[in-house]
Amino acid sequence: MKLFVGLGNPGAKYAGNRHNIGFMALDAIAQAHGFAPWRSKFQGQISEGRLGGTRVVLLKPETFMNLSGQSVGEAMRFYKIDPPDVIVFHDELDLAPGKLRLKQGGGHAGHNGLRSIHGHIGEDYARVRLGIGHPGHKDRVAGFVLSDFATADQTWLDDMMRGIAEGAPMLAAGEGPKFLNTVAQRMAPARPEKAAPVKTEMPKPAPAPEPDTRNPLERLIDRFR
Repeated sequence: MKLFVGLGNPGAKYAGNRHNIGFMALDAIAQAHGFAPWRSKFQGQISEGRLGGTRVVLLKPETFMNLSGQSVGEAMRFYKIDPPDVIVFHDELDLAPGKLRLKQGGGHAGHNGLRSIHGHIGEDYARVRLGIGHPGHKDRVAGFVLSDFATADQTWLDDMMRGIAEGAPMLAAGEGPKFLNTVAQRMAPARPEKAAPVKTEMPKPAPAPEPDTRNPLERLIDRFR
């Protein structure tokens, strides 16, 4: 069994925020794979289903970002899931918009949701880091992550969500590289097909005129014929 956790803040006012991209990823997976309706449990919303041959529980903590670990810890204890079988989807400032990375273990890099999870279950869980870009200065980070995605972001965001949904069975099966490749293929722009070269035939050169072998008298006579 796997526990997929999406990080975000509850409530309609936060639904489109960059900070809520983890929630968006789980919604895409649940919809694409026919998971059960969301229900309240473990201080969050959960949905259960299968990805390939793996039973998966989706969890969206509703404790607000800074307390996400409370919800994750409760769900893990109930289902008896170990940290390596937990995969957390979260926004990542240090990746350009539309970039995605998979990481097993390690630090929280100052992310408040991950910091909370670290405090409750340790650092041995996996993370899917979803790039949202950086506003350019640390003083602008809070406002940036708590604002909605721009209209210009919607194309890559939709492609990323579709790629995550398509690759989710591979992620659940422990096939991280295949998951990343599936997302990358969805994100890559279609390359125009190269047109076949057109074969053109060069015009044949005109035949050289035959040399005039007449003497001057014969040429003069021919002019008056």
